[in-house]
Amino acid sequence: MAGKGAAGAVGPIAVIGDVMVDRYIVGSVSRISPEAPVPVLVHGAERIVPGGAANVAANAAALGAQVILVGLTGADPEAEALKDALSAHRDIDLSSLVADGGRPTITKTRVMSGRQQIVRIDAEVLTPPAEDTVARLVATVEEAVGRSSVVVLSDYAKGVLSDVVIGAAIAAAQAKGVPVIVDPKRRTFEAYRGATLVTPNRLELAAATGLPDTTDAEAALAAEAASGQFGGDVLVTRAEKGMTLWRRNGQVLHVPAQAREVFDVSGAGDTALAALAVSLASGHTLETSVHFANAAAAVAVGKIGTAVVTRAELNAALDASVPEGAAPGALVDRARAAAVIAGWQAAGARVVFTNGCFDLVHPGHVAILEAAAREGDRLVVALNTDASVQRLKGPTRPVQDEAARARVIGALRCVDLVVLFEEDTPLEIITALGPDVLVKGADYREDQVVGGDVVKARGGRVALIPLVEGRSTSALVAKAKG
Repeated sequence: MAGKGAAGAVGPIAVIGDVMVDRYIVGSVSRISPEAPVPVLVHGAERIVPGGAANVAANAAALGAQVILVGLTGADPEAEALKDALSAHRDIDLSSLVADGGRPTITKTRVMSGRQQIVRIDAEVLTPPAEDTVARLVATVEEAVGRSSVVVLSDYAKGVLSDVVIGAAIAAAQAKGVPVIVDPKRRTFEAYRGATLVTPNRLELAAATGLPDTTDAEAALAAEAASGQFGGDVLVTRAEKGMTLWRRNGQVLHVPAQAREVFDVSGAGDTALAALAVSLASGHTLETSVHFANAAAAVAVGKIGTAVVTRAELNAALDASVPEGAAPGALVDRARAAAVIAGWQAAGARVVFTNGCFDLVHPGHVAILEAAAREGDRLVVALNTDASVQRLKGPTRPVQDEAARARVIGALRCVDLVVLFEEDTPLEIITALGPDVLVKGADYREDQVVGGDVVKARGGRVALIPLVEGRSTSALVAKAKG
């Protein structure tokens, strides 16, 4: 696999919240106990995985992020078991875990027969931590936020995210100018004032606002009401209805859930939260990051128990999320293209971008596109819309409409994705998609390539491809006219 493109590089993420141990005791049941009307489980295996905020951290690391995990553990064997489970992810910094010998590490033990959960046993203390422990948490939070590009507050209402700790995290993030994403567990959201984004599920949203979210319109209204409680944007996770993003600028985005066989929803919210943070830390827009998170959640619900979604799995899911009939070369909208590109980059692919009208495709076009594809692992072609072509080329162009041009370009084996842009230059779409390599014909100098500075500022590069002499669409049109 190719090395990760620079535009997909992920800044450090601070995950702050309630860390837990998720223990699974798995076996089989074939009879009822003679001692009581309960099933008898024949023990088969046992495994321990990170839970709560630790699961968010594990998922973020699996998607390519460096993670600083801040939480509270006991000084007990469960704390060591949690660290051992997290050590499988080399990019998680565990030095910011705070130990308190007066309380246990939160542990959830699930007894499973096959895919069926029989019982869950929780070991936890929900009384607030001592003042000296809170002071250590605050100092650790402030230090971790100072090293981060995105802050995640994973609130499971287990005592770590008190008003004091939340306030310290948000203040430190505001001072540094980095976004704060909150997965809430408060009855209402006033405690999160100053956060960039809160991500309630539909039950949490209804509890906080008293409003329904049965329809997309209702979800948007409830999200707006929730925003009034803390002042930021709201992303509602709505299970089988997907996600609704409400932004303070009035924009609303509804992303339908991807069709998947659901085995277990436990931990899917953690996976979505991690994917959202990783995408934002990679420099992608919030809208793109929501598509990215939606695809990650779809993978997570197809797994049993608390699970980690890998970059390869998410990349495959994003490829599969392209509309039906959209094999390589599909025409997709800008938001979907950005999400798919983010997935490719998370999986280590270098994404190449080029653009043009491509009105009548000729051998010169094919040569440039084939050469562009050799500059990386995936090739995205942006086409001017019909209106944009008319402004650039005159009222008699294009000869073929945008749907026809997209179909022809997408049929080329070297093209992985096609997207349209309405603007006169591709600057806006280059900024939104974040490619690793920007390709243009060698009739330009590098300093003349629109968007080249944007790509290079993100660590990418510009490639200039020699043109095929004597080939141009304008010449073909003139010849056809006689």
